[in-house]
Amino acid sequence: MELVTPGIGLIFWTALTFSIVFFVLRSFAWKPITTALKEREESITNALSAAEKAKADLQQLQSSNEKLLQEARNERERILRDAKSAADKMVSEATDKASTERNRIIAEAQEAIRQEKNAALAELKKQVADLSIDIAEKVMRKQLTDKSSQMDLVQSYLKDVKIN
Repeated sequence: MELVTPGIGLIFWTALTFSIVFFVLRSFAWKPITTALKEREESITNALSAAEKAKADLQQLQSSNEKLLQEARNERERILRDAKSAADKMVSEATDKASTERNRIIAEAQEAIRQEKNAALAELKKQVADLSIDIAEKVMRKQLTDKSSQMDLVQSYLKDVKIN
């Protein structure tokens, strides 16, 4: 049974050794270990608070980014509306200008046609007058006595005449 029950000397030396080791550890290792643990605890606490702060900053940045993105979308839509409005205005002005130019060209063409028509009528009247004078001159020269021979002569002269 001696193997199972320790002797008094063994207990004494074990307690003495434990006390010495405990005293040495408490004097030299306990303070650095507790200091290191406190520093580690503080660094973990600081890291957690920094992580919380970073998370809050990230949420604020995300909120700010969303706001900036929405402002950019609104600005893009405003620019597109302005560009469409400007394009519509330019098209309208170009259409109005083209319509005005078309009306001016048509009016000038109608005026030119009217002048050409008047010139052609004047020339036709002049030719008719010249032909009438020529026919009258020829009729007077011949001194025809009867009306049917005068008509035959006028008809033959009219067949000879070519209208330009």
